[in-house]
Amino acid sequence: MVVRILSPSMLSIDFGHMSDELINITAAGVDTIHVDVMDGVFVPNISFGPPVIKYVRRAIPDARLDVHMMVQDPVRYLDAINAYNIWSFTIHAEATEHLEDDLRRIREAGVRAGVAISPDTPVSSIEHVLGLADMVLVMSVYPGFGGQSFIPGSLDKIRRVAELRESGGYSYNIEVDGGVVLDNLDLILEAGADVIVAGSAIFGDNTADNAREFLDRIR
Repeated sequence: MVVRILSPSMLSIDFGHMSDELINITAAGVDTIHVDVMDGVFVPNISFGPPVIKYVRRAIPDARLDVHMMVQDPVRYLDAINAYNIWSFTIHAEATEHLEDDLRRIREAGVRAGVAISPDTPVSSIEHVLGLADMVLVMSVYPGFGGQSFIPGSLDKIRRVAELRESGGYSYNIEVDGGVVLDNLDLILEAGADVIVAGSAIFGDNTADNAREFLDRIR
């Protein structure tokens, strides 16, 4: 039986009330939080780094932190971020010249290793590292900003990643990030996704209720 995971994205959180938002959403049943780290180089936006992740860990000590590195040469930050007992560390195939070595290093650190691909990157570019991946993240919007609309062609990429998982006998999770809302959730799940990232569709008015509705739909 596939265990599906909801991983709400902190990119859409109210940072003025971050602790309350995190506590409320985990009380609603969410056990995983998606943490987007941006450097202003790989993507045009800047978000936050280890000091904020430290605060997140204090606010929700038992939650799994699903860290998404939208950063050039991301593994240079692995030790600093892993100091806060993270669950996964996902790097972009486009952001490193040493993808295979980097995934090995993440796994050696005792962290789930994820590989992400942006909308213009074909699945074929990561086929050679699927055996090292604990998670494959299909970006269904261009990375860097929240609130974008889902790119429909992402469904074909999700299906292809699912086909490769089956044919290769792999066990990686398939994560989808970008433009996920209740209206397209079923299509995304049917394509093969089992880790769902949603930001603006959850955080905002009635955050806890929104999270419960997503959880009810994916389980």
